[in-house]
Amino acid sequence: MIRIYTDGACAGNPGGPGGWGAVIYDEGGARRELSGRDPNTTNNRMEITAVIRGLEATPSGSTVLVLSDSEYVIKTMTRGWQRKANTDLWRRLDALVQDRQVSWEWVQGHNGNPDQERADALAVAASNGRPGPVVPTAMPATAQAPQAPSLSHLDSQGRARMVDVGWKPDTERIAVARGFVKMQPETLRLIQEGRIEKGDVLATARIAGVMAAKRTPDLIPMCHPLPITNVAVELEPDEAQGGIRIQATVKTVAKTGVEMEALTAVAVAALTIYDMAKSVDRAMRIEAVRLARKSGGKSGEIVLED
Repeated sequence: MIRIYTDGACAGNPGGPGGWGAVIYDEGGARRELSGRDPNTTNNRMEITAVIRGLEATPSGSTVLVLSDSEYVIKTMTRGWQRKANTDLWRRLDALVQDRQVSWEWVQGHNGNPDQERADALAVAASNGRPGPVVPTAMPATAQAPQAPSLSHLDSQGRARMVDVGWKPDTERIAVARGFVKMQPETLRLIQEGRIEKGDVLATARIAGVMAAKRTPDLIPMCHPLPITNVAVELEPDEAQGGIRIQATVKTVAKTGVEMEALTAVAVAALTIYDMAKSVDRAMRIEAVRLARKSGGKSGEIVLED
């Protein structure tokens, strides 16, 4: 996945000189910096421009994570904030996103992240008439490549542990996961008509998914027990694709997220469908169990798919 850290700046906002900056890590870890200047602009236009120019530097069809401290950009792209201004830039951004797999992450500004701080420094320098490189630049040989993130579930001696989250604040956290059970058309028809010998497949799978979300800490060793406030499991027969689509939404107010609970709900609902219908279709396949989006906590909202 390509990562792009972006930022924008404007002196005398609105209507003053502005700049934008982007720090890009390619899939292989190579690092690039981009920046540019506009003599008469606004901070919001520079924030959007930074994302546009960053995405323009990525190949068509690539998978990209955009990290920005601009709620204006992130929430417009993930929550549908109204686009009352800068419509020309939004159109350009939409066209780039349509041609790539883009996910979004809000990061707190000036929080010590060196890449976000560098994007900010590039933007400020550009706004002051000192733009940095506007073409890809290779990472200097003396620069230290970004280290792979440490595994938080291992201690200094490599032993498995539960991560201490006691210092984190309680926030509302939501996770949505999805999956698909592929089957023969006749199997789907039997399920829809309630003619599977073991009983109501959809109702049973829905209950199984809810129960699984609540029992996730008993199944995944390092998961924290959480006060789940809601679990919704939706099952949608899809005759065109020949199967059943599954979506689980899990909510809590806690110190850590519920991604695993949502994924577990989907997986167990899918397994229940398989178990109840395998006597008539042993070729069924459980496919594409994945996280679709999450929100809450330090990382804010992350949207991996609509």
